[in-house]
Amino acid sequence: MKLDQIDHIAIQVEDIKKSFEWYTEKYKCKKLYIDKTWALLEFNNVKLALVLPNEHPAHISFIDKNARDNPSSTRHRDGSISYYIEDLDGNKIEMLDY
Repeated sequence: MKLDQIDHIAIQVEDIKKSFEWYTEKYKCKKLYIDKTWALLEFNNVKLALVLPNEHPAHISFIDKNARDNPSSTRHRDGSISYYIEDLDGNKIEMLDY
């Protein structure tokens, strides 16, 4: 059985730059991306996205090779495409393809 893959977990922060610096000083991780609205860090087993509350919801992101076929998908500046769903308790889930 092939297991599903978690791409990243996104947490909301108040200041992208300060949080990016805090995580990269405290933990061994790879700096993948940073701008004024979000940042991405890579750990050995998963990526961590830092997002602003007014830009993105806190969420977990799964790889979905069919994301391009979903009519509600959005193309992002990095070329990825995704759409959001919710679990039974209202947690946000991003379905993502690169």
